Parts: sequence; structure tokens; C-alpha cells
Amino acid sequence: MFDQLSDRLQSTLSEVRSRGKLSESDVDAAMREIRLALLEADVNFKVVKSFTRTLKERCLGADVLESLDPGQQVVKIVNEELAGLMGGTGEELTMAHSGPTVILMSGLQGSGKTTACAKLAHYFGKQNKDVALAACDVYRPAAVEQLVTMGGRAGAHVYEQGTEADPVEIATWALDRAREERRDVLIIDTAGRLHIDQELMAELAKIRKRTDPDDVLLVVDAMTGQDAVGVAESFAEAAEFDGVVMTKLDGDARGGAALSVKAVTGKPILFASTGEKIEDFDRFHPDRMAQRILGMGDVLSLIEKAESHVDEKAAEDLQQKLKHDQFTLEDFLQQMKQVRKMGPLSGILGMLPGMGAMKQLKNANIDERELDRTEAIILSMTPAERADPHLIKGSRRKRIANGSGTKVQHVNALVKQFDQMRVLMRSMANGKMPDPQKLMQMSGQMPKQKVRRR
Repeated sequence: MFDQLSDRLQSTLSEVRSRGKLSESDVDAAMREIRLALLEADVNFKVVKSFTRTLKERCLGADVLESLDPGQQVVKIVNEELAGLMGGTGEELTMAHSGPTVILMSGLQGSGKTTACAKLAHYFGKQNKDVALAACDVYRPAAVEQLVTMGGRAGAHVYEQGTEADPVEIATWALDRAREERRDVLIIDTAGRLHIDQELMAELAKIRKRTDPDDVLLVVDAMTGQDAVGVAESFAEAAEFDGVVMTKLDGDARGGAALSVKAVTGKPILFASTGEKIEDFDRFHPDRMAQRILGMGDVLSLIEKAESHVDEKAAEDLQQKLKHDQFTLEDFLQQMKQVRKMGPLSGILGMLPGMGAMKQLKNANIDERELDRTEAIILSMTPAERADPHLIKGSRRKRIANGSGTKVQHVNALVKQFDQMRVLMRSMANGKMPDPQKLMQMSGQMPKQKVRRR
């Protein structure tokens, strides 16, 4: 989402860093570029004006202009102010001290609210919480069925009474059941509308009064740009929401909504939906997002993703296998599956520091179909062949190619690549860093991955 803004800001700050000393005219020129970058990203005009004014005041301070490395100081200030614009270090949901934590979800129709309810349920489920969903959207066709289906995928209980009952009564009944059944969390899915109207707000107010939720969340579609900010302002006045769930952050929007909503409404973004899968839903960390926009990576989020998908015992076993040269194609397949669970490889690369400067990687999407092909080739092998790739000769290679729907040269390339990778991993497992020149030669021999240019 923030690619265009990220490119502009990194280019501007790179120019600032290249100067040994900064003058007021240098700061003015940088502020002008930052202002244009934010406006092009569809950030609210008033927010841009306030942001750049504060930025300029700090950058013109004596601690910047008179420092030994003023460029680095400016980058530090931009990072801090950008994080502050989106909410600082982030905020937590209010959890109930006793009984179920009640979360009331609101938003316009089409914002992804029902899907966000299921994703939030899955998020709590990973924390071993017993979650229930209340189907109170009785107006949109198939909304109840959608919540039942997605709630099942999330491992949550769904309380529903069809489409004939009153939403306020459904919410009240669901809360009573959640208390009786000692659920940890109750998420109430309310009705959306195509636009702000009094009927929607009145119904929300009634449900809120009857259920007394611990948190009221507004689901906002990031793709709607400045309209999303207008929606947030209207809901802030009528529904008094506590935080925002930003959906479709993986889309092609320019990021204006995400950068504006906190400054305009005073309400933080608490969660972000970053894909179509039910697990593509995370806490929103403004400080980490600011670092990613400025090309500094997001190592903390990468570590958290890895920890949530990697079994500690399996990792120890893998290390021993690498040390003793027992790493097989079966192990390689399992590791590849674990990495893919962490999300698209392009997203993982974006979390690595310095990737913003590597244009070739940043502007290319690794074709996930290449990984599908690799997986198909390995699955077409016998257990003995996966354990010892040296068995894979002539007729075996043809059989594997036919079984995986690929060509013999694809099988040849995979076996060769695996042999080279095993040598590299064994040396690293034993604490030896590979010779860079040999590594370059090895990578040149490896089959090229297909990439799709954006």
C-alpha cells in the first residue's frame, strides 16, 4: 500500500543524508517534497499541514543543524513524527476483568466488517480464548450465513437467530448465552449501510446501550481513501468508537486513510487486515509501520511471525540435521511450507532492513507458482528419493516430472539447487560464513526464479 509514499520519502531523506551540513533552505526543500509525497498519498490536507509544520520546527532546531550528522537526525525525527501521526507505539483493547469481553463491530457495508469479525475471532483463538460471534446483521443478504461459515473456520461459536429477529434482541440474547457458557470474548457483528444514516446509528446506539461493550471498533476500508476518514469522523460523533480496524491494507490504495484517521478522529488503528486468508490479521504497530515506510524494515514483526509458525523442538531437530548433513528434501519441503504460512514472500522481504534500497527485489513479486511447482516435484518423489536425492537418475527424473506436471529440466534444476543449498546450510550451521565469491558463483548457477514486474 505505501510503496509510492515509501519511495518518495526514502528518496528525499537520501538526499538529506548526502549533505554534510544542512541549511534552512535544505530543510525547506525537504519539507516541500515530504508535503507533496503525503498529498499524493491521499493524506488529509489539514493533517499534512500540521505534520510538516511540526516536522520543520524540529528539523530547524539547534540539535539538528549543529549536529555532526544532521541527515541522520532528520531521518530520526521523520520516523518519530510519522509513527506519532499513526498513533505512536500502538494501543491495546480493553479486556473485561470478569465475564466475556464484549466487542461491538461497526462500519459501512462493503468495508469487510463480517470478515474482520471472523479474523478477530481467529486472532483471539490463537491466544487460547473461547470466542463467540453474534450475528446481528439481519439486513444484508447471506450476512448471517457468511458469519456462520467464517466463524466455523475461525473456530468460534456463532450465536444467530436468522434474519427475522430484532438485532438488539439478538445481541442481548447472545450476551446472556456468552455469560452462561463462560466465553472469554463475544464479538457482535452489526449491520452495515451503503451510507451514514440515522437508522444505522440509532440501532448501534441501542445495541451499545443494551450490551455495554468493552470496546467499539470501526471497520474502515483503506481502499476508500479520504472517504474513509469522513466515515470515521461521522462514526466518531455518533457511535463513539474506541479504535479502528483497517481492512485491505494489502491493496493498491495510497495509504492516506491509514495516515489520517488517528489525527482526524483521535482514535487509533488497533488492527490491520493484510490479506484474504483468515490469519492475515495483525495488531497495528504505528512505530513499526513508520520504519517500514522509511525502508528500515520491521524485524520485530518478522520475529513474531516466525515464532508463531515455527515449533521450537522442530527447529532444534533441524539444526542438528544440518550440522550432521542429514537435511533431506522432506525437511526442505516442511521448511518451505512453514515459511509460506508466514505470508507472501514479498511481504516478508519488506520486513527486512535495507530492502527499500534494493529496487530489483522491491519492485518484483516472487511468483508463488514457482514454489507450488517445487512442492509438486518433491511430492512426486518416493520417501527414499526425498531422503537421498542421489537416487534420482534418468527414468526416475522422467517419472517425477510426469507426476508433477513439469519437465525433466525442472527436476534436474531442483536437485542441483538442493545440493548447493545443503552445502551452504551445513557450513552456516557449523558457524562458518560462506565465502561471498563462492556464494555469488553458486547463485549464478541456480535456476532463475520467475518474477512478475509490478
